[in-house]
Amino acid sequence: MVWTIEAKTGEGMGLKTRAVWGGFMAGALLVVAVPTGAQQGKSPQEVYTCIDRHGRRITSDRPIADCVDREQRVLDQTGTERRRIGPTLTEHERAAQEVQRRKDAEERARVADERRRERALMMRYPDEATHQAEREAAIDQVEEVIMVAQKRIQSLKAERKRIHTELEFYRGDPTKAPVKLQRQIAENEQDQAEQQRFLAAQELEKRRIHQRFDAELAQLRQLWTAQRASSMQWAPPPATAPAQK
Repeated sequence: MVWTIEAKTGEGMGLKTRAVWGGFMAGALLVVAVPTGAQQGKSPQEVYTCIDRHGRRITSDRPIADCVDREQRVLDQTGTERRRIGPTLTEHERAAQEVQRRKDAEERARVADERRRERALMMRYPDEATHQAEREAAIDQVEEVIMVAQKRIQSLKAERKRIHTELEFYRGDPTKAPVKLQRQIAENEQDQAEQQRFLAAQELEKRRIHQRFDAELAQLRQLWTAQRASSMQWAPPPATAPAQK
């Protein structure tokens, strides 16, 4: 491409200068080509490296096909390791990995739930006296129910004594007594047996309450000890008295 430049000087004499821009354009093309070449020679953002099954170290700018069965390291431009890529797993290995992942998640959930229950337990029972008071309250409730059942048994025994008095008229033989009296005898015996079973269940409930509170107390003592140790660890050091002159 040729450009013409005209300038006027002196008495109007014209000076025409012709500049041939072919060389200039060639230079411009060179300048444009330089960045492209520089980009092609630029180091990759990530470098993948591994040692294959033959013991060869392989480096690439993309995941290495020869190392799909083993771990690959991913480095940045400075050679610093950024992450690692695990081996490609078979279907059976992926299934086993998923099972293990679920087990790990369940274990983490269990531990987290246990920690929540421990915190709730310590909030409910800040000291042993509070725990003992609730134990006694729970036992008292069962004792009240037992007292009601025992009164019912005493009432049934008194009723049985009255029935026995009537039965003496028939020489103590229930088969000779009227049907109504026979039914009263059977019902009284059934009621007493039921109350005895109820009392046995309440005694079992008392043992369960004591076992639960005993287990809680053993756990709480450990938690209280750990809490005190933690408090002492983070407590500020005692102030020293100023030296006397």
